[in-house]
Amino acid sequence: MDQTTYPKTQHPGLFRRLSNGIRRAVRAVTPGRRAWRGATWGVIFAAVLFLLVTSYNAFAAAGWITFGIGFLALLAISLIIVGLVLLLQRLRGSIPASYNATLVGAFFLLFLSFFMLNVGFLVVALAIVIISSLLGAAVWVIARGGWKSAAKAQRFMIGAALLVGVVGLGGGGYWLLTDGKPVTQPVNAASQAGAAVVPLALADPSQPGSYAVQTLFYGSGQDHHRPEYGADVDLVTTPADGSKLVKGWSGLRKNYWGFGPEVMPLNGRVWFPEGAGPFPLVLIVHGNHLMEDYSDPGYAYLGELLASRGYIVTSVDENFLNLSVASDLVLINGLKEESDARGWLLLEHLKVWKGWNATPGNPFYQKVDMGSIALTGHSRGGEAVAVAAAFNNLPYYPDDATLAFDYNFAIRSIVAIAPVDGQYQPTDQPTPLENVNYFILHGVHDMDVSSFVGARQYERVRFDDGQFWVKAGLYIYGANHGQFNTTWGRKDGIEPGMRLFNLTQLMPPEEQEQIAKVYISAFLEATLRGQTGYLPLFRDYRTANGWLPDTIYLNQYEDSATRMVSTYEEDINVATATLAGGTQRSENLTLWREQLVRLKGGDLNTNAAFLGWDSGTAEGTAAYEIALPEGALQLSPSDTLVFSLADANEPPTEDAKDWQANHEPIDLTIEVVDRQGAVARLPLSSFAYLQPQIEGIITKVSWMSIPASNGEIVFQDFEFPLSAFVAANPAFDPAQLATLRFIFDRTPSGVVVLDDVGFRFPPAD
Repeated sequence: MDQTTYPKTQHPGLFRRLSNGIRRAVRAVTPGRRAWRGATWGVIFAAVLFLLVTSYNAFAAAGWITFGIGFLALLAISLIIVGLVLLLQRLRGSIPASYNATLVGAFFLLFLSFFMLNVGFLVVALAIVIISSLLGAAVWVIARGGWKSAAKAQRFMIGAALLVGVVGLGGGGYWLLTDGKPVTQPVNAASQAGAAVVPLALADPSQPGSYAVQTLFYGSGQDHHRPEYGADVDLVTTPADGSKLVKGWSGLRKNYWGFGPEVMPLNGRVWFPEGAGPFPLVLIVHGNHLMEDYSDPGYAYLGELLASRGYIVTSVDENFLNLSVASDLVLINGLKEESDARGWLLLEHLKVWKGWNATPGNPFYQKVDMGSIALTGHSRGGEAVAVAAAFNNLPYYPDDATLAFDYNFAIRSIVAIAPVDGQYQPTDQPTPLENVNYFILHGVHDMDVSSFVGARQYERVRFDDGQFWVKAGLYIYGANHGQFNTTWGRKDGIEPGMRLFNLTQLMPPEEQEQIAKVYISAFLEATLRGQTGYLPLFRDYRTANGWLPDTIYLNQYEDSATRMVSTYEEDINVATATLAGGTQRSENLTLWREQLVRLKGGDLNTNAAFLGWDSGTAEGTAAYEIALPEGALQLSPSDTLVFSLADANEPPTEDAKDWQANHEPIDLTIEVVDRQGAVARLPLSSFAYLQPQIEGIITKVSWMSIPASNGEIVFQDFEFPLSAFVAANPAFDPAQLATLRFIFDRTPSGVVVLDDVGFRFPPAD
């Protein structure tokens, strides 16, 4: 049997003896060069297999030729990296061992710091290397006749390597190939409350309407890949010049599409009702995805539904702005600063629709209600619709005023599906949004936009023109990113990386589509057609009357008829309220601070009050009080107390050594006191318990997502009609309301996050 030759070491003292001892032990059990050669081939086979899978998912949508070229390119890049490593290894002989060890450790730490790889990817990669090495070594030695000449200890090692390799290949392969396992849904706090929720006495908005639906396509007529936008197009449109809004359009991208940014096509697939109209106009735009795997067909379920209910719906094609592993040279030379172009293109589409509506002989002549427009976007498209609404009333492009704007369309409603936020910032500021209805929905198990960052835009929506506007949010347990688009599906990324994620825990795609249909249709009915009877659905999902799948929902809601008392944005004095003259104080709290609310990805763009209590350590009942200045608000029993609340999921005291996250619903008492001293109290649970912070564990094993957090603060809105307090104590006079108290007497300990305390008034007729 051949033996591996090890160079002599010159390490002094204990380190030298230890090193030599390890070398002798390895020499005694290692089957020599055959094993190392087999281990090498094992790792090569595993690496090439995973490279093939990655290449297929990254390049195959662009065609088999692109797939072959892409695979060879990735293989070449890998070989170059290997060559550099071998070169460094050859140079290592002139570098002291201590520096070598330091260099390896530092490189590993820097790699983690810059690329933020989670533990799961690192562990799986290491396991694949070890298993393929052991299996390759054992098979190679046995196949080459090394078993007969091996010593007893070496045979033991060969057998052990073979066993570990086979078990690892079988078990690890099964673990990787399966989609995960079902999980136990957390407690649904709202469903446990004894509140008497009145179901909506309206038609299910997810059901088809009375209109027959037709479809057509408009576009450049020059598309190289899709006949519907090429030779078979129904209406030809003039391209738009977006060269001032996007950079980095590569020659490969131009070669694939046949155009550059100066001639961006205006392509769309339309669903429209048969009838005279005019009908409200809804544009839907997709987000970032492989550009060769076209995204715009994925909203047909929404287009067909809404068209049957009397809307003209267009799914806008912006695939040419999406990423391409092939055309972007493995993401080295991708598009830059294209997020604003996504929003601008929607306004260019609206120009087309305005023209058609005014052109006799056009199929849409006088059929479009240009006074009732809604924009719906998904992912980057969800940010794009906010950008479009912000651009709509501007005279110039904010980042280059040589590009004039002249839009001013009647965009009344915005729907953002799992949006990103901050990919584009006009003049380096967060995108403002004013005087428009806004609705955002996001899945707890989103494996792409894994943090509820779109809620930042929700926080930035402002109403100040005296009209009635609403904004609403919905957080959905079991929903992911891609199932809102039927072409994206259950996987929010490409293989083989998705093998680490637990897809089995996701709700079925038809359920996620049902949620989108119910809420988006209801939102448009309420905000474009004045069917405000649907608005309670956005304040409390339990009013849905059986329309929704059974899961956990967190609702947020605010309208322009709400007057805020405490938003925690006005100053750094925790004793003052937002309402002029209002004050805030506490009793027996273990924790009281106002701070910026953090998310898994950045912050929420809002401050809130963090309130902690522990009945086991406090001398009395903990409470937080807001005092109202006399005469500041003209309240009546028809008005409603509203506030946002969330579980902070943190210990109530600094020395809570044995603290564990609370997984039980939180309850407390809401107390109101008038200026004559009349007191009325209601438990929080008379509306709903507070949902424990949801940990959306998206990987197959919880620790695999480290260093990222699995949970974050997501607000749940509560509302208490002042008439309910009058019912609890008829002596209480809402017109004389003096103080509002949150009394922490129903759950032994915890920390809650309180924000946006105010009163909602009935909207004026």
